[in-house]
Amino acid sequence: MAKAVAKRKSRAKPRKQTASREEFLHYYREMLLIRRFEEKAGQLYGMGLIGGFCHLYIGQEAVVVGAQSAARPEDALLTSYRDHGHMLACGMDPRGVMAELTGRAGGYSRGKGGSMHMFSREKNFYGGHGIVAAQVPIGTGLAFGFKYKGLDNVCLTYFGDGAVNQGQVYESFNMAALWKLPVIYVIENNKYGMGTAVERASASTELCQRGKAYGIPGEAVDGMDVLEMRAGTEKAIAHCRAGKGPFILEAQTYRYRGHSMSDPAKYRSKEEVQKMRSERDPIDHLRELILAEGHADEDALKKIDREVKDIVADAAEFAQESPEPDPSELWTDVLVDA
Repeated sequence: MAKAVAKRKSRAKPRKQTASREEFLHYYREMLLIRRFEEKAGQLYGMGLIGGFCHLYIGQEAVVVGAQSAARPEDALLTSYRDHGHMLACGMDPRGVMAELTGRAGGYSRGKGGSMHMFSREKNFYGGHGIVAAQVPIGTGLAFGFKYKGLDNVCLTYFGDGAVNQGQVYESFNMAALWKLPVIYVIENNKYGMGTAVERASASTELCQRGKAYGIPGEAVDGMDVLEMRAGTEKAIAHCRAGKGPFILEAQTYRYRGHSMSDPAKYRSKEEVQKMRSERDPIDHLRELILAEGHADEDALKKIDREVKDIVADAAEFAQESPEPDPSELWTDVLVDA
């Protein structure tokens, strides 16, 4: 055991960020919950229990866990269709998320939204959006609402390297900069927009600099390191709360699975994916730090894994036992008289 710990110490890269024992274990649990949840979602999709599109977050867990750890409960967040991890990171019930994935009445959108369209007003999670980059102007609007009402809140608006080239992103940048809105644009650069490498789709691959023309500061962050992600988000949030306007964070991360469950991912080699898994996995990296610094031992981490697996198994069971929506639900929440 001593030799194993010594080996982990030698592999752990030097770092500037630190955390308490409680924070280390909390981040580990949250990231592991997302990983196990997504693995189960992939299984249920293969069994035909999840229909439509399903985009898994496996490999990117450190981005949202690190970012949300720096936010307050009253801060808003929204993202695109790769959204299950964001829901869990802001405290949404795994039962409700899994039930929605399987189209059941116990889901957050009563089984009508599926993987890409669910939200929780209680947790200030505003979607899940199926249209590429559609959430960016919505997040900008939420930030406008905060400023208009004089609230000390920020909106974390997540989108990918594929969405960053959409025109509505730059319209949002201009408005946010013009009115100094408290919005953080988190670009989850996982290297591939669907099946196209970022180098083939973007003339400039320094995505954090995309707001430069509008005077929006930006910074690239190691999205495979939860502590670096937390530190970068803390800086961005401080900037917004000080009334200085928007901030861009480019989280440099990597997804292990295809763009969606129907994607065979033939545009990259198995060796590339395996290299990232073996050398840069965010959960393994945090696990090594926890063990090397004596925050917990192997048995304690195995216990956390068992607890997480039980939560996910319970969510899957709840989803399969939850009834399908009544056909009358087709007409609810479609139109609001105002």
